[in-house]
Amino acid sequence: MFTTIPTLLTWTRIFAIPLIAGVFYLPEASASLAEKNLAATLMFVAFALTDWLDGYLARKLNQTSSFGAFLDPVADKFLVCACVLVLVHLQRADVFVALIIIGREIAISALREWMAQIGASKSVAVHMIGKLKTVAQMVAIPFLLFDGLLFGVVDTHAWGVVLIWAAAALTVWSMVFYLQKAVPEIRARNK
Repeated sequence: MFTTIPTLLTWTRIFAIPLIAGVFYLPEASASLAEKNLAATLMFVAFALTDWLDGYLARKLNQTSSFGAFLDPVADKFLVCACVLVLVHLQRADVFVALIIIGREIAISALREWMAQIGASKSVAVHMIGKLKTVAQMVAIPFLLFDGLLFGVVDTHAWGVVLIWAAAALTVWSMVFYLQKAVPEIRARNK
């Protein structure tokens, strides 16, 4: 359960966090800012792809587990939140974006835990809005980490800023959606 191939891939997303952040603390003599940006971007993309790969392998190898189902979203949230904080530190993302994204993850995680305890977890199951939010984040973050011209044409900083704010808007929208789904259960428990 703890050492299956899918679970080990999930763990790599957590272990990636200090590697991605650490790149930006390398001395200037060992790597230019552009090289650091490229290294962080490639690491984020590679580790983010493990999210798809671990799920695929878990199903294909019949190695799904409750622990894997728990760890997978935790690893995703750690990776995204850590990278957003790195981007705030680098002044490539606004602190309000970080507060919205991290605050939503905490609130919805707590809501899902509470809903599971009362046997109503289907009320807050993953919805398309949440998936769109994730896609926007997963494109915005590497764009902002790269912070330059991709193929000499695409201004990744400009597109990254637009996408991270879109992700923040979708984050609020998805949180409101999940809270609305939970309200009937909350009201039923307060009678």
